[in-house]
Amino acid sequence: MTNKYMYFIANWKMLGGLNTLNSLHNVEKFLKRFKKNKFSKIIYCPPYTLIRPMSKKLQKSRIEVGAQNCHEAEISGAFTGSVNPSMLKSVGAKYVIIGHSENRRDGEDDKLINRKIKTSLKMGLKVIFCIGETLKEKRKKITKKILNKQIKDGLRNIKTKKNIIIAYEPVWAIGTGLTASPDQAQDMHAFIRGFISEKYGLDIANETSILYGGSCKPSNAAEIFGKADVDGGLIGGASLKAEDFVGIITAFN
Repeated sequence: MTNKYMYFIANWKMLGGLNTLNSLHNVEKFLKRFKKNKFSKIIYCPPYTLIRPMSKKLQKSRIEVGAQNCHEAEISGAFTGSVNPSMLKSVGAKYVIIGHSENRRDGEDDKLINRKIKTSLKMGLKVIFCIGETLKEKRKKITKKILNKQIKDGLRNIKTKKNIIIAYEPVWAIGTGLTASPDQAQDMHAFIRGFISEKYGLDIANETSILYGGSCKPSNAAEIFGKADVDGGLIGGASLKAEDFVGIITAFN
């Protein structure tokens, strides 16, 4: 952990309904009871349909709400099925995930991701910027080259990095049951921080939170989050069950 806060970000993907919001009660109870969590930031990123009701439910809580993606347009227009950052902000979102591997898989490239990041920052959202290598890229031993390119192109012409969180998600470890070892996670996070330092300066590198996003669960959370350059996690399936998500948070604290 290199920053003041550890981030625990719940990515619900295309899962959950209004009844799923009831699970938030158990997480809120835990946060009130567990005093050490003042150094933790808890953020839920549900499907678009749940952002408003979740924001209203959590308005007196220290849990914050984000979105899973956005359109790059600054103003509303003829983009069927799309939602832009200003719309997300209007319904209570404070963060947005951009560049997730599942969206990269479906065609998002670094140029589009860069435009989305710029618009989101301009509209006042904080960005959770995802990077990571596929199994094929890992086997070809080009992971560092891929990460360098994703960071460089994704953050091109963005002057301030203050409201950007980086989530390293080894694509080969998402939803596969495979997980990077704690030492592997630390090595990659240290490499990412080193590249940011080289490219943008030591202060920015030290201020940037770098999260791990590869199949984290209560059983491996303590070891992964105990590493020096790991500043929290982007949690997928485990975040839908309150007891598992609380277990991950507790493992660090």
